[in-house]
Amino acid sequence: MEQQMKEIIKRFALCGEPVIWGRFGSGHINETYIVTCDTGLSYVLQKLSRAAFKRPYELMANISAVCAFLAKHTQDRRGCLHLVSTLDGKSCYTDAEGGVWRMYDFVTGSICLQKVEHPEELFKTAYTFGRFQRQMNDFPVDCLYETIVNFHNTPDRYRLFHEALEADPLGRAESCREEIAFALARETAAGEIVTSLNEGLIPLRVTHNDTKLNNIMLDCTTREPLCVIDLDTVMPGSALYDFGDIVRFGASTAAEDETDLSRVSLSIGLYATACEGFKKGCGDMLTDKEREMLPVGAKLMTLECGLRFLTDYLLGDSYFHISRPQQNLDRCRTQFRLVKDMEDKWEKLCELSKLTST
Repeated sequence: MEQQMKEIIKRFALCGEPVIWGRFGSGHINETYIVTCDTGLSYVLQKLSRAAFKRPYELMANISAVCAFLAKHTQDRRGCLHLVSTLDGKSCYTDAEGGVWRMYDFVTGSICLQKVEHPEELFKTAYTFGRFQRQMNDFPVDCLYETIVNFHNTPDRYRLFHEALEADPLGRAESCREEIAFALARETAAGEIVTSLNEGLIPLRVTHNDTKLNNIMLDCTTREPLCVIDLDTVMPGSALYDFGDIVRFGASTAAEDETDLSRVSLSIGLYATACEGFKKGCGDMLTDKEREMLPVGAKLMTLECGLRFLTDYLLGDSYFHISRPQQNLDRCRTQFRLVKDMEDKWEKLCELSKLTST
């Protein structure tokens, strides 16, 4: 393995000779390493997960285009990721076994936090991903590949759910009739974002699709946001997807797999924080229709996530990793409880979403 790593590292156009490398970060999908050269410069080397990403070269084409665009429109070098090309000028290297490797400059003087613990951190998360939307506003979105087909196509997620429900290979449907009924009762309205995109009511935009705090690099001294990372899921979509996922993970009062559903609710205060941060980051980019539909993004991204957990539970937990029995069902239940609480607070969410950020 040591010799293999040496050979892979030397395929990239580094400034200096690599002297030390090792595992880096806490990601569970790609293999990530930190590489330091005799010049003192460091780089992040990653091996893409072929199980998660079936179209690695389209994915890398997306990342190359986005990074190049941001570099031209960002004064601070730390304001975006910078790919390191291979010696033959490519964005990635394919080893003899078909493994796809890429390398970035390490973002100097940066820190990455793993979870939101204070409202200020949720504000920074929402602001940074809103700013990413604004930064990419003039990017020709049609140039991007859809690297994970139908990723946020909620009606298609329902199609997969129906297939799982009909097959019910482990006979689990009987244990989750209430959750199945909840999902089916909301199926008709679940396509609102997809329909709005198809009908041109809201614009197609560049979306990140994994809007968590740990996908933002912060200045290690000031804790101010520097740049968005983990661009693997950047694709054409709706800004509502990114906002909705921020709310789903950041404005809930309980953990994603909480078993005591009485602890699960939507915090109005945190929702307001997410709204304020996202709209401030976006500036005047969002259309009136997008502002109006922000609560729809929050509800449908939460519903879709719960539906995915339920589908995976029915199929035997083959996609989402579990550490205990019925964890995916518990995850589904928290998401559906969050959806119900959003519905109960709908008028307030709509009011907050329409307010102009200052």
